Amino acid sequence: MISGGGTGGHIYPAIAIANAWKSKYPDSDFLFVGAEGKMEMQKVPEAGYRIEGLKVAGLQRSLSLSNLSFPFKLLGSLSRAKQLLKDFQPDVVVGVGGYASGPLLFAAQNKGIPTLLQEQNSYAGLTNKLLSKRAKKICVAYPNMEQFFPADRLIYTGNPVRKDIMELEGKRDQAMVHFGLVEERKTLLVLGGSLGARTINQAVLTEMGAFERAGYQVLWQCGKFYFADMSAQVAASGLKHIHVREFIREMDLAYASADVVVSRAGALSVSELSLVGKPVVFIPSPNVAEDHQTKNAMAYVSQDAAVLLKDADAIGSLKATVDSITNDEEKAKELAQNIKKLAKPEAAAAIVEAIAALIP
Repeated sequence: MISGGGTGGHIYPAIAIANAWKSKYPDSDFLFVGAEGKMEMQKVPEAGYRIEGLKVAGLQRSLSLSNLSFPFKLLGSLSRAKQLLKDFQPDVVVGVGGYASGPLLFAAQNKGIPTLLQEQNSYAGLTNKLLSKRAKKICVAYPNMEQFFPADRLIYTGNPVRKDIMELEGKRDQAMVHFGLVEERKTLLVLGGSLGARTINQAVLTEMGAFERAGYQVLWQCGKFYFADMSAQVAASGLKHIHVREFIREMDLAYASADVVVSRAGALSVSELSLVGKPVVFIPSPNVAEDHQTKNAMAYVSQDAAVLLKDADAIGSLKATVDSITNDEEKAKELAQNIKKLAKPEAAAAIVEAIAALIP
């Protein structure tokens, strides 16, 4: 059983682990467990796996009426998790973080079922920190995670990513056709996550005319919350080389097309971009627990493997930051080479090996 979700940063590593396991052990049976109403309930079936949902939600950090229902949802989720474990009889349970992994792994640990955690970020989430006390193994994506987890159970694997992202060679021409891009312009790929990032969208909107006049074309994933507004404003501008998308499924082609990538610094994005090996500008979200996106980004910036642009400075400074890379070939080359050195292409296989070792 594999549990967790809430964001693509939890869901896609979970699917990558399942795919790697299925490739090695094709006769295995899987059950994913997610949180009802969250994106895993759609994305996991799309990937070909069965999923059950728990009525679980997180505690709000501010005073909120929804916090009153938290204990009842948690108790209901624990009861449902116990029933799922009884019905499915898993050999091992894997938690990737997110609301649903708490009740399921807690119930599994109480039943003596081996559990493995996969922590994507450089700053561990609360759920994984609590569950780590009884987890058999903890697979991490960054070094020096002993500050959060028992050192004797840590395995430094990196984050698992989708296989197609590791195979970009020869895809640029296909990408140009697929997205309607032109060869003579430098391509700026802008990623704010599946839901979107307000500051990044506003920064692109502010400077999209300047980008086009300077000879760029922009492939822009703005997220579902912003798509109607952003696409309307692009259409009204009359600009021909600003390509706005709600969501990009063909990420291998998007990465293949890019000369520079602008991205949030979620764990999955950071791991994917290290494999892609393109110059990156990270704009970490300030709206996440313990400012972990800045910590993720700084692990790369400190190795001269990416450029950091603070969220507060992004609007009005994005083009100048991108220009500082595209106008300096040596810098662009150095960034691309250094980020690739930090890649962990065998992460999924290493996690599969760790899971297999837990099964008697």
